[in-house]
Amino acid sequence: MRTVFCEKLKQELPGLKFAPYPGELGQRIFNSISESAWQQWLAHQTMVINENRLSPLDPKARAQLREQMEAFLFGGGVEQPAGYVPPEA
Repeated sequence: MRTVFCEKLKQELPGLKFAPYPGELGQRIFNSISESAWQQWLAHQTMVINENRLSPLDPKARAQLREQMEAFLFGGGVEQPAGYVPPEA
């Protein structure tokens, strides 16, 4: 099993099986983001798309999601969308 030191979670964890995004950013994610952190991003991305009613086909929405992804995985994190109320457990 391939492991990476995850930049998001700051520990050695199982890595992704392939680059999940094209280009240089995809390679950076593959080299330094764990499967667990990627799954966290996918859940956050779904929430952002739903709360902001984004269309993944819209180039502006894709650019916004890329910025959010970089901030979530490599930056200091991202804020929840305005008005977001988490579901009750």
